[in-house]
Amino acid sequence: MWFLYLLLYILFHLMVMWRTAAIIGVTSALWAAGKQELSIGGILLPKLSCLQFLSVAAGIYITTGGYYTLWLAYKTLPRDLVAGFRYLKVRLKLNWALYCNHTVPKLFMENVRRNPNKVALIFEGQKWTFAQIDEYSNRVGNFLVERGYKHGDTVALFMYNRPEYVCVWLGCAKVGVVPALINFNLRQLPLMHSVQVADSKAIICGEDLQEATGGILDKVNLPVYVSGCDKASPSLKGAENLDSLLCTSSPTPPPQIDSLSAKDKLIYIYTSGTTGLPKAAIIKHYRYMFFSSGVHYMIALGDDEVLYNPLPLYHSAGGMVGIGQVLLFNNTAVIRQKFSASQYWVEAKKYDCTVAQYVGEICRYLLKTPEKPEDKQHKVRVMFGNGVRPQIWTQFTSRFNMPCIAEFYGATESISNIMNIEGKPGACGFVSVLFRHAYPAYLIKIDEETGEPLRDKNGLCILCKPGEAGEFVALIRKNHPILDFHGYADKKATEKKVAKDIMKKGDMAFRSSDILIMDELGYLYFKDRTGDTFRWRGENVSSTEVEGVVSKVAGNKDAVVYGVEVPGAEGRAGMAAVVDPEGELNLQSFKEGIKEALPTYACPLFLRVLQEIDVTGTFKLKKLSLQKEGFNPTIIKDKLYFFDAKLGKYVELTVELFNKIDRGQAGL
Repeated sequence: MWFLYLLLYILFHLMVMWRTAAIIGVTSALWAAGKQELSIGGILLPKLSCLQFLSVAAGIYITTGGYYTLWLAYKTLPRDLVAGFRYLKVRLKLNWALYCNHTVPKLFMENVRRNPNKVALIFEGQKWTFAQIDEYSNRVGNFLVERGYKHGDTVALFMYNRPEYVCVWLGCAKVGVVPALINFNLRQLPLMHSVQVADSKAIICGEDLQEATGGILDKVNLPVYVSGCDKASPSLKGAENLDSLLCTSSPTPPPQIDSLSAKDKLIYIYTSGTTGLPKAAIIKHYRYMFFSSGVHYMIALGDDEVLYNPLPLYHSAGGMVGIGQVLLFNNTAVIRQKFSASQYWVEAKKYDCTVAQYVGEICRYLLKTPEKPEDKQHKVRVMFGNGVRPQIWTQFTSRFNMPCIAEFYGATESISNIMNIEGKPGACGFVSVLFRHAYPAYLIKIDEETGEPLRDKNGLCILCKPGEAGEFVALIRKNHPILDFHGYADKKATEKKVAKDIMKKGDMAFRSSDILIMDELGYLYFKDRTGDTFRWRGENVSSTEVEGVVSKVAGNKDAVVYGVEVPGAEGRAGMAAVVDPEGELNLQSFKEGIKEALPTYACPLFLRVLQEIDVTGTFKLKKLSLQKEGFNPTIIKDKLYFFDAKLGKYVELTVELFNKIDRGQAGL
């Protein structure tokens, strides 16, 4: 009889009330029914047992829409619980470090005491133990103090990857001097800007970068110390030989180590500079610990891993996340001066690496190499980094027998960091859909023209629904060890990255400047950078998505996509630039592949074939200068093509055809 009782109440509440009200109403009535006998129309309703009561409540929940929440729980709760447990480890590690006032040098020295003779770094056959790194860095710290550098001063570090690089910046950190880790590819104005924006008091450069350093000394009058000269005199006039100076410096730990704070500045790491001059992001000791421990615990690394890290050490991925596994967790890292696609798996196998890193286009470069036995003979069980294009994800894991790719998302200075711990193809991370506010990161709608957040009638940001593209933001919490935004050395640059009034009046959020999409399970997928999305034929085109398709169709060649203005046409037409120095690109096959994979409005209208393309130090392709040049054949010497819709193929873009397009006489 209790089923009749249930049915009557469910029907009533489904017709007139929300699911929550229905549950409250019915369960309240059922509770009363469990206490006394009730009757409807003379029909006596029986008392309900506790089990019956719970069954009824569950039935109401499911039949009024709760089944969807249960489905979400079934699909995502195991993932969320694992991530939550691992994140708890990160928080405990960080909170303990703050409580004990641990710093990176202090934690490193604990590892030295435990395993002084363990190999910490492997470089071109050389093996450096923890004790060797400790002694070298002590000499650096004591030397700086002897020369009058004090806590809070900045020294520019301009060197190629090698063990001494880590020793020098660690030595700086031991005495509170802040090393600015400068991109070794920079020259002239960008190099001078990077040195000056951090208010550097000196430059430590590598022997092979003396010429580049000398190119800015007429405008930057600073002491220069050269590493790697051995006993020879530096070729740079006025510079001193750092190696010789360190020989007379004390190898004992500098006393300043004990006065350091977890909240002190540790290093400056620069943004890549793809959209302008590099910005120096402030990294404090506990921020460095968070980045390193975040990856360590979220992908369940151990303390005896051998990490293959061919990334530049001036970058956050190589210098923080990678080297952090050595300094903080007693692991071993294999580093090299520069990345080599042909040697990646050869060295990973040679040194029995268990974990490997990538960034930017590295995975695509690896796919372009000829297949060889080492592709699957390695012991690497997980690769982590950011930048794997969804179009090559499955192909990559299959060819290289890779059990898991742990793609993460986040910038050096960002507080909106997420990670794909399950190897979900294409995803750069996730947020919980069941516990939505556990991690305060959101997708907000933005104005496609201005790039500013769209707001509701109350002036607050509008959150995106699953499947909608929006900018990824994270709420800033002042003095929070993870969610506080420390900004850049340039205060104006800091202000541009902060938005206000997100969820409530007065709150603030870090703006990532990246467009992401979230699916219904909470997985996030990178779509584009703000400003890289362009509009054509009334539709938004993601340059990043089109680049992935263009590169794959062209045989995994370097490719960039951008929007160009066409006289008389609204919006921007798509233009692809493909690197093809050997002339292998087949225009017919290219057209067919593009048409098959992309909607018509997203297919590049213009095509430029390059001999080479500029690449950042973190393997991101530069396209700003290409976009400015447009498609004018009188300016551009590369081969240019235009997709002729009538002929259904790409044709050479001659000066005559360009003039027709310019006059609006060519069919677009």
